[in-house]
Amino acid sequence: MNQSYSTFFKVDQSPEEVFAAINNVRGWWSEEIEGTTDELGKFKYHYRDIHRCTIQITELVPGKKVVWHITDNYFNFVKDKSEWKDTDIVFEIDKKDGKTEVRFTHVGLVPAYECYAVCTDSWGIYISGSLRDLITKGKGRPNQSEQIANKHGIET
Repeated sequence: MNQSYSTFFKVDQSPEEVFAAINNVRGWWSEEIEGTTDELGKFKYHYRDIHRCTIQITELVPGKKVVWHITDNYFNFVKDKSEWKDTDIVFEIDKKDGKTEVRFTHVGLVPAYECYAVCTDSWGIYISGSLRDLITKGKGRPNQSEQIANKHGIET
């Protein structure tokens, strides 16, 4: 059984609009992004000294799919510093019953991970909340890391 974290939602917008929103990472995840997020290549994310990662965009299929590979990662709140490293983040876009389904899977983010509770909560907020808002309302809610850290008792 695949235990990797996955979530999905459906919207009225087109697969092309959804694809554009996913690739606007600063619009839904964090404005603290270095690099380009809408073409193959690397970009970096960081939040204070709590979380840093380097992401390789390995697949971009317009209106269908986006795949990120985590080449490097650091959390200051877990013992195993290799968590997230060499995992994949997959966004799949599909037309279903006149709506566009967005399926997010963090392949390799499993319940055994120390960061699982924080990470799945964070992805829930960013994917089902912020990304969905960016798609449906034209404005996401990036930069929620402080609230998430506080909620989980992580020193900021």
